[in-house]
Amino acid sequence: MDRLSEVAKLSDPSKSNYVERVNRVLDHIHHHLGGELTLEALSKVAHFSPYHFHRIFKSLLGETIKEYTQRVRLERALYLLSHANPPTLTDVALACGFAASSDFSRAFRRRYGVPPSQFDVASYRRQQRDRLQDLLPEDERHLLAKLPPGENPDGFVVDFVEAPPRRVAYLRVDRPFEPGRVTDAAERLVTWAQERDLAAGQWLGYMWDDPEIVELELCRYDVAVEIPADLRPRGEVGVFDFPAMRLAQVELAGSIDLEQRAIDWLYHTWLPASGFVPDHQPAFEAWKGLPFAHGHTHFELAFQLAVVREGPLG
Repeated sequence: MDRLSEVAKLSDPSKSNYVERVNRVLDHIHHHLGGELTLEALSKVAHFSPYHFHRIFKSLLGETIKEYTQRVRLERALYLLSHANPPTLTDVALACGFAASSDFSRAFRRRYGVPPSQFDVASYRRQQRDRLQDLLPEDERHLLAKLPPGENPDGFVVDFVEAPPRRVAYLRVDRPFEPGRVTDAAERLVTWAQERDLAAGQWLGYMWDDPEIVELELCRYDVAVEIPADLRPRGEVGVFDFPAMRLAQVELAGSIDLEQRAIDWLYHTWLPASGFVPDHQPAFEAWKGLPFAHGHTHFELAFQLAVVREGPLG
């Protein structure tokens, strides 16, 4: 069980309230990386005094607010630099909340050892992908072998979906690549939803972090279900409002390696030639029915990538 879930399950009801407030701040940070993310501003989001919130955040996350914010800004910048036709360093810096490209370059060098102009993004992605493959049993590691750009052996086809604004209830999973963590969270949220007659909503899985960019131990995955806009869960079950967005969607029915090939094809073949770029939203797994309804090895879902027309960074 992750640290936030452990706190939420303590007998003191205020502990669950702490988790709710910290999750609210994490959602705000990821959705406003280019905005004001000072301790004072985030304390207002959490409805804590700055002094107390600094201590609470550090105790629950293991990082200070400044450390966490700086890290996710740099990870977002690395993500922007890792795709075809990357924007300028100045554009990346401003989009990720740095005052100038010089500030961005200094922070980047402190974290990654070299300035962004000298960083080998492709090599870094390969190393992260190798780490992800190493989590699988040796006879299954070939399933995550990278699909070369330009190849589409599965005949993937993209459909566009215009998604309206959506409210979701979610459980957040730290270290989601460890066995059982996502499935346990899904079972708990399904039980929660069934008790409230909400289980018929669209079920989603999504991760704000790209595991080929972010250290696997720091990735977070949300198991979520769409709920009516007038509902607001409390405590361990968080709530998030997604804006309307355009989704590039691939329908899938098969094992985890099929989904990985679809992701490779979308990012490395379809996206560069599409005239679109990824929006600052997570990629979604839109389940057919309940999560893991078809077991833990066969999946039926739509992989959905939020996209916008290529242009200046927002």
